[in-house]
Amino acid sequence: MNKAELGEKLHEMHVKGGMNTSKKHSDEVVDFIFDTITACLKKGDEVSIAGFGAFVTKARKARTARNPRTGEMVQVPATTVPRFKAGKALKEAVK
Repeated sequence: MNKAELGEKLHEMHVKGGMNTSKKHSDEVVDFIFDTITACLKKGDEVSIAGFGAFVTKARKARTARNPRTGEMVQVPATTVPRFKAGKALKEAVK
């Protein structure tokens, strides 16, 4: 499922629930959720969704790596990367 399909599912849920919202509004809600998660991670905050999981950031140290094409050793700078930790309920649901 991609972002557009997620917006479509949200719109279908609204229509079935008797809400009079547009497809555009559903897409805006999906965009808002992802933009908010991204903004929180940029600030270094954790986004925890009960029963689903947590989005966190992790600092990665600088390191030396090998270019697989040339075999040359290159320096990879330190960076911050996003991580997702699945919650217990999500892990159980996927089993």
